[in-house]
Amino acid sequence: MNPLIITATPNNCWLHPEVEYPVTVAGIAEEGAKCREAGASILHTHCLADIGDECGTKGVGKWKEVIDSTRAASDILVQCGMSTLTLQQRIEAFEAKADMVSIILNHHDEDFALFSNDVLHPYDELVEYSRACRKYRVKPEFEVWHTGSIWNMNQLIAQGELDGPYITTMFFGWPGGTWSPPTVQEYLYRRSMMPEGSQCVVSIMGKEQIDIAVAAIRNGDGVRIGTEDYPINQQGKLCNTAELVHEMACISRSIGREVATPEQAREILGIYD
Repeated sequence: MNPLIITATPNNCWLHPEVEYPVTVAGIAEEGAKCREAGASILHTHCLADIGDECGTKGVGKWKEVIDSTRAASDILVQCGMSTLTLQQRIEAFEAKADMVSIILNHHDEDFALFSNDVLHPYDELVEYSRACRKYRVKPEFEVWHTGSIWNMNQLIAQGELDGPYITTMFFGWPGGTWSPPTVQEYLYRRSMMPEGSQCVVSIMGKEQIDIAVAAIRNGDGVRIGTEDYPINQQGKLCNTAELVHEMACISRSIGREVATPEQAREILGIYD
């Protein structure tokens, strides 16, 4: 079994907006380095787009500054999030050669504490994103919210738009119209539908996180964890992302699975040089 790939998400907490997270370029880079030290091999970042833009159309963010500063601080891989946005709103992330860019495979329909997020992402947009990833040699990280997401990914594969391995994150318990039950049963079912060559990560919003995370660890998949997903550890304490990463790394090692370095994750995921 490959070592565990941990993706750290030190971003705004959608259900608990009062939770603190880094809001400067230097702060993101510093937290990325702490998460790397704690056991994460990937940093999922919003690159400073503020909460008003995240559900809107501006897409304000310091993509290049964050990517460059994060790489100067540690060797953690950089995954640029905000799949709500269009390709042109995140083109700077491609031009700055992010390691990965998050791409949702279906309609956005989420209901958070401060706003609802309802954005249509047509199939043509997925094709546009896939071709940009090849052009700029940035790996797509596909968000899989239900089995319809998998259908769209299979279409892209069948049409020759994607290069394997296919990096995917499966979401569970995120509220709204794309909600899916945060259960091990749902994880195992959706995982069984994933195309051959998929490298899967789980993201769980809620106290059920540990059940699915441990199942993913035992089944050879990765875990996404941090303030954006669920900011509370197994003792019920509010934690920063590096602390949450450390806890997950310890859990993985305690059941006999080592934790991946960024170099190992790069090889496993087929990240472009």
